Amino acid sequence: MTTLFAQPYDFTANGFYFHSLDEYVTKSFNLNGPLIEEYEIQFIDGEGIDSQLFEALNITQCNIEAYFNAVETWDEDQKLKAIIAIGEVGYKFDLAKDSPDDFEVDLYQLDTMRELAEQFVDEGLYGTIPQSLQSYIDYDAIARDLAMDYAQITIDGTRYIYRCV
Repeated sequence: MTTLFAQPYDFTANGFYFHSLDEYVTKSFNLNGPLIEEYEIQFIDGEGIDSQLFEALNITQCNIEAYFNAVETWDEDQKLKAIIAIGEVGYKFDLAKDSPDDFEVDLYQLDTMRELAEQFVDEGLYGTIPQSLQSYIDYDAIARDLAMDYAQITIDGTRYIYRCV
């Protein structure tokens, strides 16, 4: 369960924890009355991937409903794409209208560029290489070349290598 905190910009008012949009609306009026208009929304507890999604999407009280919807309905792949494309690469995204499926992100759950180079060679991306020549392949050189187009990120404790197309 995701726990957020609404910190009022008015220092005389009290902040509050909440877990849903309904709870946010109810508490914002019941605790402080309708006079408090602006809150800073802070991520307090929940899944690590949802925390990074919160940061990438720059959640405010204006888009909090869409954030709760994304946390509940997006699968892990959609969340990963959004974190990378928006938070890391800087793509524009309207949480109310756009979909993370619109991003073209090549994503590999690997620890190093060398592992990516080895995977690409195994998959035949560099053509068919006879077994007798495979021990002569310089995977480190391929990894350096791949690093020109690919980047690394750790999301919720898992390392990924990605490229946004």
